[in-house]
Amino acid sequence: MKLHRSALALSLALIAALPSFAHHSFSAEFDGTKPVRLVGRITRVEWTNPHAYLYLDVTDAKGNTANWGAESAGPGALSRRGWKKTDLKIGDSVVIDGYRAKDGSKLVDCRRITLPDGRSIYGGTPGDGGPGDNGTNEGAPVAPKH
Repeated sequence: MKLHRSALALSLALIAALPSFAHHSFSAEFDGTKPVRLVGRITRVEWTNPHAYLYLDVTDAKGNTANWGAESAGPGALSRRGWKKTDLKIGDSVVIDGYRAKDGSKLVDCRRITLPDGRSIYGGTPGDGGPGDNGTNEGAPVAPKH
């Protein structure tokens, strides 16, 4: 009986810790020296925890189109900033200011998003240690368009 309770307690502790394993600091995945501005059309929205993701088709100066991912804060934090899942629809044009992934993939940390209606919202994750970690658009990069 004691072993059963110990195993149950350990299992519950591991389950409770799972969300913290999924979360990471800004510097674990993104490079604060590589700002980027993406202008493109939304292809997919994942309104999930611990991070919401947007995917957009971005066309470069040569006319090549690539699909980029943008990681932002979780839905609760974004909602408190005035951003609702219904604010974005497939095909909408948005501007994302963020920082590139360290691995060179087409993924950015979304520090600021300009929505189709012109609102600019801080997209960063509070407490992640990245630029503008005060919950405002301060520190969001203004980078060359990609």
